[in-house]
Amino acid sequence: MVRLALKRMARTLGTRQRQAAPLGKAEIARIFDTTGTTLPECRDVALLLTMRDMLARRSEVVALEVADMVFAADGTATALIRRSKTDQAGAGQVCWLGRQTVRELRRWLDAARIATGPIFRPVNQAGVVGTTGLNGSEVSRILKRLAQRARLEPSAISGHSARVGMAQDLVAGGADLPAVMQAGRWKSPTMPARYAERLLAGRGAVARLHGRRGV
Repeated sequence: MVRLALKRMARTLGTRQRQAAPLGKAEIARIFDTTGTTLPECRDVALLLTMRDMLARRSEVVALEVADMVFAADGTATALIRRSKTDQAGAGQVCWLGRQTVRELRRWLDAARIATGPIFRPVNQAGVVGTTGLNGSEVSRILKRLAQRARLEPSAISGHSARVGMAQDLVAGGADLPAVMQAGRWKSPTMPARYAERLLAGRGAVARLHGRRGV
């Protein structure tokens, strides 16, 4: 009876889920234009860029520690995700961070005087940095705060927004679904395909046919 009721609901309401708004390149530019240099703002920007480059889930980014980072001489870095939703055995995966992300990350670490332990930590109203990592639930509030300051719609922003935005940017840049799946640690193409469905439609059979005919 329960299964039948769920099927009726799906037929009536549909099964399409609401997608988190992306924080892609355009949104990042607006956030940079409207974010200051206070200690919490330094942390928030570093957090956002790190999440994007790593396509990190909330649990993955708040678990990062200084020991997980390896900074390269060319200004890039790699970060080790020790455990993730799709890696419960803890095999781990190394992710690459770009120069802009590393600059903001170093700026936060230097300003907060963090040399060991959790990278992203709470900052109280007196500007004192905590000793423990952020709670995962705080990530959504940070991203919403950045979006609101940039005059983006904060209600559509969630802890997945950086992940959605980077997945879309990767597809727009020419990456195929297997590459996006590897970058985001997806076991199935369902979610990355959903995130980038409009971009992928532009590469589909109909789009290619029209492109060949020039119409």
